[in-house]
Amino acid sequence: MTHLQAGLSPETLEKARLELNENPDTLHQDIQEVRDMVITRPDIGFLRTDDAFILRFLRARKFHHFEAFRLLAQYFEYRQQNLDMFKSFKATDPGIKQALKDGFPGGLANLDHYGRKILVLFAANWDQSRYTLVDILRAILLSLEAMIEDPELQVNGFVLIIDWSNFTFKQASKLTPSMLRLAIEGLQDSFPARFGGIHFVNQPWYIHALYTVIRPFLKEKTRKRTQFKGKNKSLMLCYYSAIDALNLKSQSVVDPTVLKRMDKNEEENMQPLLSLD
Repeated sequence: MTHLQAGLSPETLEKARLELNENPDTLHQDIQEVRDMVITRPDIGFLRTDDAFILRFLRARKFHHFEAFRLLAQYFEYRQQNLDMFKSFKATDPGIKQALKDGFPGGLANLDHYGRKILVLFAANWDQSRYTLVDILRAILLSLEAMIEDPELQVNGFVLIIDWSNFTFKQASKLTPSMLRLAIEGLQDSFPARFGGIHFVNQPWYIHALYTVIRPFLKEKTRKRTQFKGKNKSLMLCYYSAIDALNLKSQSVVDPTVLKRMDKNEEENMQPLLSLD
C-alpha cells in the first residue's frame, strides 16, 4: 500500500482492487500516464495535477487512463466555460449559503451497506425568492468538492435521493432544458464521483415529463441507475427511518405534507454538509 491509499480501510482497499482495478504497485505509473496527457489539451488550464487529485479521477473511471484524463479535462473545461458559477465559490456566498441551509444537499449520518454516502434533496424546500437553481447546483458541487476529499467515498461513491413531495408545477417550470443540461454536465460529465443510484421519490407527473427531456443527455449507465419509486411503501419506510437518523424534526423536513423551509428555531437541528460561517 502506498501513502496515496493510506486513508482506505482494508475492505475498501480490496474493493478498489476488484472493482476499480487499482493496483498499489502501478499506482504512481497510472497517475503519471494521465498527467502526461495534459499537454494534449493546451486550451485548458489544468490548475491541479498533483497525485492525490488525479487519483480521484482514475478511481471514478476504474483506472482507464484515457477516460480518467477525459474526465479531468472536462472538469476544468466546465469551470472555464461557466466562470460566473465559480466566482465566490464558497459556503459564505449568500446564494450558496441559503441553499445549503435549506438542505441542498443534505446527507444522512450513516452510510449505506455498500459504504456509499446518501445524499437527500427535498425539492420543495427551494425558496425561489432567496436563491436560484444555479445556486443550488453550486451548493451541490461545493459539497461534493468537500466530500470527495475522503478516499473512502472516492472508491465507494454516493447515492442520491430526491423527494419531490409538494414540489409545485410553478417550481417545475423553472427547470428549463438549459438549466437541466448545465446540471447534468456538471455532475455526470465533469465531476470525479461515482453515483451508485439516483432515486426519485413521490414524484408528480410533470417530473416524469421533465425526465423525458433530459434522458437523451444521460449516459446509459446513469439511465439504468435512475429509478422512479413513487410512493413505494416499503422503500419509504426504510427511507424515512434513515432520515430519522439525522435527528431532524419530522414536521420541518421528513413529513411530506408539511415540507417547508426551516425557521430560525429549527436551524439548530440541521446537519449541513459544510459548516457555515
